[in-house]
Amino acid sequence: MTKIEIKPITNAVGCTAVEQLQIDAWQMDDSLEVVPGHMLLTFHKNGGVLLGAYAGERLVGFVAGFVGLMGDGSFKHASHMMGIHPDFQGHGIGTRLKLAQRQAVQKQGLDLITWTYDPLETANARLNIRKLGAVCRTYIPNLYGEIEGINAGLPTDRFQVDWHINSAHVEDRLAEDNVGETAVPDHLILNPVVGNGRPPEITKSPSEARHFVKIPANIRTLKAQDMPLAQAWRLHTRQLFSDLFAQNYTVTDFILQKDNAYYQLDLLEKIDQPIAQMFSTLRSTADSPMTTDKIMALTRTIETDELKNNS
Repeated sequence: MTKIEIKPITNAVGCTAVEQLQIDAWQMDDSLEVVPGHMLLTFHKNGGVLLGAYAGERLVGFVAGFVGLMGDGSFKHASHMMGIHPDFQGHGIGTRLKLAQRQAVQKQGLDLITWTYDPLETANARLNIRKLGAVCRTYIPNLYGEIEGINAGLPTDRFQVDWHINSAHVEDRLAEDNVGETAVPDHLILNPVVGNGRPPEITKSPSEARHFVKIPANIRTLKAQDMPLAQAWRLHTRQLFSDLFAQNYTVTDFILQKDNAYYQLDLLEKIDQPIAQMFSTLRSTADSPMTTDKIMALTRTIETDELKNNS
């Protein structure tokens, strides 16, 4: 694997390269959905974070975001998109970009990064929820409408995740060299699948503080083999997650075991309390900084990489 360097993208040439990389990463037929370079440069010049992953002089990955204003008047970093060239996926580049983004946002004095991703994409779920320690309690149906490329065929439903970058929950996830998988008791699975691979018509009612939701292990393969079944899973999980979030459940973990994939959801009753405090008191990054050694150790534990994050 070619040595990868993560560094800021600061000029028009770099932003033009990001335009082409968007087309390559998401297999677009045209450039109508590409975020233009002049807008990316504006992100960079006005408090945003635009980072590139370079193999020599070649841009092979990027992450882009900007400062966002929340309803209570506080600020966050809105991570708009991250893409990796198909030839370089599966090597932990996305992890390194997100950790570099975290450090840049910490230097700005912010402690929350949000982004969206397709909850049926297991590679993204493993990175975002399992490895990075983001959590989710927001489901957005068909966020972008119909789009082409790797997202074609299904409504563009998305999780919006919250990454509380200074929280003990996140620090603990990032510090673990080998994150042990959580056991998934059968009686806590709300949508057990029997035989035919179809989502159940009737799901169990949540009754415990912790439950699990099953999703297809590989939605892209399923789309290629049986698009109606993939669509059925989209609508099934849309309803199930929306109902659970309305009942104050939060996605806190993701488990991928052989051909089975599950989200873990925990019941968080104090909905008026910031989600970070539900996990633990915020830690000062000065007390437990992420060193280069820790970053590289974490990168080596990634078994799967993001296919497309922030989609």
